[in-house]
Amino acid sequence: MKGVLLSICPSARLVDLTHDLFPRDIRGAALALDAAVPFFPEGTVHLAVVDPGVGSERRPLAVRARGHYLVGPDNGLFSGFLEGAAVVALTAPEYRLAAVSRTFHGRDVFAPAAAYLAAGVPLERLGPRVTDPVRLAVPGSRVEDGALVGEVLDVDRFGNLLTSIDGARLDALPGSGAVRVEVAGRAVGGLVEAFADGPVDAAAAIVGSTGRIEVFVRDGSAERRLGVGRGAPVRIRRIG
Repeated sequence: MKGVLLSICPSARLVDLTHDLFPRDIRGAALALDAAVPFFPEGTVHLAVVDPGVGSERRPLAVRARGHYLVGPDNGLFSGFLEGAAVVALTAPEYRLAAVSRTFHGRDVFAPAAAYLAAGVPLERLGPRVTDPVRLAVPGSRVEDGALVGEVLDVDRFGNLLTSIDGARLDALPGSGAVRVEVAGRAVGGLVEAFADGPVDAAAAIVGSTGRIEVFVRDGSAERRLGVGRGAPVRIRRIG
């Protein structure tokens, strides 16, 4: 893929965001993009290939959103960027390789499209407009019986649990006491301001770099400590 990119656009600067996602992990890739894209310069082309439907009827897409471009499969990967976006299907044969493998669209379809965008080719030349891209149903949070209720969205390589609860919503909790966090019905330590403030060998909560509540174990793994993963229920309330 990098060879194709540089062959078409030799001036491109290539940055690897991550190769640590689990295979076929569309939600994990979508969350990684949501966290990273805002910190890249305007005009950046983001090439994301988490594509379990490669070779099938799923559409290859290019998206222009918030001053950025995103290229990849139509499987929900770009759900967080579709509001108000321009989306096209990558069908123009002149902007893909002459021979397209059924098993490596990253090299033969997506990398050429990304390279041509980086070289200044207008998005609209890559293919027809798409009005119904696939959207992932990403869980959020709600207030229920005086508590914020959500779930674990993802687990990072440190074993930290990323929840669907936005830290800014803590202000919606009634009361003025300390914050109590429960994961799958188990209470964890209170909200701290830094990982170093968490107790050793016990789970605590923090507002992470994405703005969401995370549950962690200092120098350990909350995933292993609590024995939970994606989909585990999370409840946050104030004591007193």
